[in-house]
Amino acid sequence: MKLNPFRIEHYYGKHEFTAKYMLSSSDAQSLSMAELLALEPNARAELDSLWLGYTESPGAPYLRQAISQIYVGMSADDALVVSSAEEGIFIAYHALVGSGDHVIVETPCYESALELARSTGAEVSLWERHFEDGWAHDLAALENLIRSNTKMLYINTPSNPTGINMKPEVLDAVIHLAREKNIIVLCDEVYRELEHDPKNRLPAICDLYDNAISLGSMSKSYGLPGLRLGWLVSKNHALLEKMLHFKFYTTICSSAPSEFLTALALRQRQVILARNLGIVQHNFPLLEAFLARHSDLFSWVKPNASPIGFPRVKIKGSVMDFCEEVVEKTGVLLLPGSVYDQPNHIRMGYGRSNMPEALEQLERYLTS
Repeated sequence: MKLNPFRIEHYYGKHEFTAKYMLSSSDAQSLSMAELLALEPNARAELDSLWLGYTESPGAPYLRQAISQIYVGMSADDALVVSSAEEGIFIAYHALVGSGDHVIVETPCYESALELARSTGAEVSLWERHFEDGWAHDLAALENLIRSNTKMLYINTPSNPTGINMKPEVLDAVIHLAREKNIIVLCDEVYRELEHDPKNRLPAICDLYDNAISLGSMSKSYGLPGLRLGWLVSKNHALLEKMLHFKFYTTICSSAPSEFLTALALRQRQVILARNLGIVQHNFPLLEAFLARHSDLFSWVKPNASPIGFPRVKIKGSVMDFCEEVVEKTGVLLLPGSVYDQPNHIRMGYGRSNMPEALEQLERYLTS
């Protein structure tokens, strides 16, 4: 297995824990342990008495039951707990595809969605979206990419890095194409439930297509990346079984405290989501106005979900150099789009409480 350097994590490893302001964060505002435990009256005592032995490899039944409540008509048996969405992507690819198979990956995307597909030995094609087209999904292009050996299609909605939700008619068409060819669809839904208008929420793909897998995580919409837990949900138990067998060679099982805290958070997810959506809805107009004031430098396709957007930067030099200069002089961390193979863009995040202060620092720099 050959893997290229993980550019996103390399860049963040360099700056994330030293920069004062994260204006590129992909997650919503985190909770403290005390804030999370306060959501249920007996949570502290239950955590104190938690047994710290091995947990069940598929995930604790009570946690899988809590996960199933996010979906329609799902049960605990339809969920597999993983140690973050990253492990979920790794397991899904390596358990289900390999040499001789063909995989289609929607791009731009989180880097591991593409690199881990390539690491399986499968042939990989890109279903590309373009800024110039408003990041639209070209269904004719997707249909032309499908081969007789196409085993899996990876899609991501709402999208990282664009923050745009797939249109319902596009999702329906994707499922139709997949069903015709019996293609597995792995849908990265880590930003689901953080649509700016909840009326625009798409159904989870696992509720629509038997040969689909929904990937979820505590890290993004819920703002709890420190729990390091995610899940794979599918009606196809043969797929779940293959992925479970592969998990025996990765993490085997999850952290007992993380399972307990994740289940608590999911039982209270409406409270957490309302809080996080409130932060997003407060910050988003501020970012939109900032970009409008600096339209000579920035343009974007307006996001409609998640706490991230992907503006194009109109400068003569390197966007990477621009980001390095900004973090050095202001302490504000932006993410250069080169980590998505989009070198003329930056990712900006607006899900953190101190985003207005970070934006103010960036504006001072731009106007100085």
